[in-house]
Formats: sequence, structure tokens, C-alpha cells
Amino acid sequence: MTISPFSIAGTTLSSRLFLGTSHYPSPQVLSDAVSASGTQVLTVGLRRLQPESGGGNSFWQRVQAMKTHILPNTAGCHTAEEAITLAQMAREIFGTAWIKLEVIGDDYTLQPDTHATLEAATLLSKEGFAVFAYTTDDLVIAQKLAGVGCAAIMPWAAPIGTGRGPLNPYALETMRRRLPDAVLVVDAGLGRPSHAAAVMELGFDAVLLNTAVAQAGDPVRMAKAFADGVAAGRAAYESTPMPERAAAQASTSTVGVPFWHAP
Repeated sequence: MTISPFSIAGTTLSSRLFLGTSHYPSPQVLSDAVSASGTQVLTVGLRRLQPESGGGNSFWQRVQAMKTHILPNTAGCHTAEEAITLAQMAREIFGTAWIKLEVIGDDYTLQPDTHATLEAATLLSKEGFAVFAYTTDDLVIAQKLAGVGCAAIMPWAAPIGTGRGPLNPYALETMRRRLPDAVLVVDAGLGRPSHAAAVMELGFDAVLLNTAVAQAGDPVRMAKAFADGVAAGRAAYESTPMPERAAAQASTSTVGVPFWHAP
């Protein structure tokens, strides 16, 4: 199924599925999953991989060979200062102004510190970064992140790695409606292709996955299943689903149909 392309940070993409690169059974499984998914964007954690270090060289070369856009992330940072420093390093190491900004506020839920995220996003945007900001489904913070010039706002559907799917569809739907011109990417908490389809039906531009694919029994087949789910959800959104109704309505007209009544 083909879906409409979209533009993010000045780049046009035909795939609306982004993938992470950690926790796969092997580098070969990662490569095969990327190929099956058709993704054009891969996230790479700087604390996990630095291509200039000997230990990460072979993995980095494999990632480069996949011919995707690299989205470095600041996973593991707990302050705005840490995230800003790591982002500046990423621009030098990876040769890209793209950065997935993560500032964690709670180690148990991995909930982002939205105030520190906004602080870091404000400075990084001024420095010319294309900031992909990981945040909660809080509308006010999303509005402020859009206001400081983030390239994409990335609300969670549920806490990272839980696979529970969208816990607050109303909040996500409201964010989409109130920020019609922002690029919105659901990041974290999706566990099944149906979850991806559901948030894409709300009008989100893309989804980002890692654990749901990497830790599936068959990551390659799951990557393809998520690609299909994303495509189906986007196609449904663009097709304008029928309105919900409070009462039943027959799909077959009864006008002109004779009725017989038992004697």
C-alpha cells in the first residue's frame, strides 16, 4: 500500500515509520527489519554508540549501509545541559543537525522532564538544530515546543517500552486538532500494528518504534506488519472516516420496501 509523502525538517519522506536500533537479536536482524519496514529514518543513541570509538565502528558501518536518515538521540540525559552538550556532539559526530531530544525526569516511568525539554529545545533551535522533541501528551507543552521552532513534536502514547498502546487517545486527538500545522510523531508505548493504525487514523504524521519490533518473536515480520498498520491508518485518515453516531442506523434503506405483519 502506498501512502502520501510528507516533509519533516526540510526532507520529504515516503515512509511514515521511524525505527530505533537497539535491543535487536543481532545486527543482521536489524538490517532485515529495516529493509522489511521500508523506513527512511533510524534513531541512534549517542550514549550507546559513537562511530569514532573502536567498539561501535562495525555497528556504525552497518547502520550507514542501510542508507537511511540518521536521527541521533539524547537518551539517558536528565538535565537540559546534558542534552544540549550531547546534541552538539552529535552534530559533529554524525554530520547532521537532526536531533531527537530526550530529557528524562523520572527513571521509573521514563517520563520526560517537559520543562527541561523546553529549555533545551529553545536553545538548540536557536543554534540551528532540527529538534525532534520527545514529550508527554500535554497540549500546553506541545504548543510551547511548536512555538520555539521544533521540527517535530513527539508525544508518547504510553511509557517507553510498555507496549500498551495509546492510553489517552483524546489527548492525542486534541493535540492534532489544536496543532494542525505541526509535524506530530507518536513516540513510545506502541506495542502492536493496530496501535500504530489507531494513532495514524487520528492524523499523526508518523510513528517511531523500537521495542515493539526489536523484541518481537519475529522482528522482521513485525516490522512489515507495523509498516502495513501505519499505511492503513494513514489511508483511513486521508479517506475521512464516517462520523460516529449515538444510535444505530440501517445500512440498507427501507424506503419502498413492503412489510408484512403476522396475522
